[in-house]
Amino acid sequence: MSLLARLEPDIGRHLLRDEGEDVVDVITKHWAAYTRPLVEAAVALVLLATIPFVDLDLAWVPLVLCLAVLAHAVWRSLQLKVDRFVVTNMRVFRIHGVLNRQMATVPLIRILDITVEKPLTGRLLGYGHFVFESAAQEQGLREIRFVARPDVRDLEIQRMLQRSGIRGGPRVNR
Repeated sequence: MSLLARLEPDIGRHLLRDEGEDVVDVITKHWAAYTRPLVEAAVALVLLATIPFVDLDLAWVPLVLCLAVLAHAVWRSLQLKVDRFVVTNMRVFRIHGVLNRQMATVPLIRILDITVEKPLTGRLLGYGHFVFESAAQEQGLREIRFVARPDVRDLEIQRMLQRSGIRGGPRVNR
């Protein structure tokens, strides 16, 4: 098993299967979220390319800078890769973290409002950001950034809210 596969969060482990919880959608980051790590990797390559043009006694400086910037780009990419936002028929939750895994959950019944923010670049590239308003005072699940197809995903959540009877619609038994 590869290292990346071991880093992937095990979503099934967090489901309440005996309560009838099913996954509706698993949302990973849109590719646009990776632009910053890609720019950092390009900067690292530029630093690496400057080594032949630097005095031999100082060649270690761009090399160390290159390695530091590249390490940060890889770390940030790993953080984005393992970040999951999950919509189930009972709740929404987010699992993230490379070394220390964190999970934040909001039951559907506690979601008061969902705001979909789409900046200009998001409208052009097809991503947006979700901002959740819940009945909890402090919540661990407030903003989900770089969601691909945000309008479709928002409708999925709204359907789950409607089907569960939370928004006053008819309960649909499956």
